[in-house]
Amino acid sequence: MNDLILNEFKENAIFRLEESLRMINIAFSKIDEKLLWKSPTEKGMALGNQILHSCGNITQYIISSLGDRVDQRDRELEFSTIGSITIKELLAKLDKTIKEAQKTIQNTSVSDYQKVREVQGFNLSGVGCVLHSIEHFSYHTGQIAFWVKLQTNKNLCFYDGIDLTKKNH
Repeated sequence: MNDLILNEFKENAIFRLEESLRMINIAFSKIDEKLLWKSPTEKGMALGNQILHSCGNITQYIISSLGDRVDQRDRELEFSTIGSITIKELLAKLDKTIKEAQKTIQNTSVSDYQKVREVQGFNLSGVGCVLHSIEHFSYHTGQIAFWVKLQTNKNLCFYDGIDLTKKNH
């Protein structure tokens, strides 16, 4: 992997994490504590659990695996926690997790991006770990946006001020 491609990968990975964090902050500004732990269905995940689960995944795949740190994830707790954490606390936890993941992505060497490791039973390179985690976080960001829109009937305006009708050059 050459340095130009690796740097581009790192910049885009860091941007994608930041973009999902931005969208989640906007979505959470539209809700109150009551909606935070309300599940959309019997088998669904409340917004609070979506954040805990996203933090767990990012920590396991990027911070622990890519960063070569001990994996201490308690995945079941991400789904079973209900009502004991506030919006402010959850967003602070997510922000801290994202910042640590971004630092890990930035500081990882070429050889560590190429190294294959086992995460949740999958054999992934460092690139694979980052791609998995960003895709996973993006997926849950979309679920959060949908659930907030459904419950509040509000447009989240993620791209206010940006002309999304511009054509490619």
